[in-house]
Amino acid sequence: GGEGLNLVGGNHLFLCELSYNPQNEQQACDRIYRIGQRKNVHIYRLMVKNTIEERISNLQERKLKLAGDVLAGCVDKFSLKLEDIAYLCS
Repeated sequence: GGEGLNLVGGNHLFLCELSYNPQNEQQACDRIYRIGQRKNVHIYRLMVKNTIEERISNLQERKLKLAGDVLAGCVDKFSLKLEDIAYLCS
C-alpha cells in the first residue's frame, strides 16, 4: 500500500514499484523507522535490469541532486538546461 498506512509492527519494507517522485519512497523508508522501533529494519528495492525502472531510478537521482543543490543555495554551480527540463518532465 502506498497511502495512509499506519505502521505499528513492520520492520521489512519492499519497494516494488518505483515512483517518479523519490520523496514518496523516502517517506516510506522514514515511516518504517517509527518512534519506538526496536527491531532491525530491512529495506529492499526491487528493480529489473534493462527496463524503464532503470530510467526512473536515474531520474530520481537527478531530481534529488537538483533539489539538494537548490536547497543548499548552490545557485552559482546550478545550471538547468532545456534538455534537463525535458528529461525531468518526460
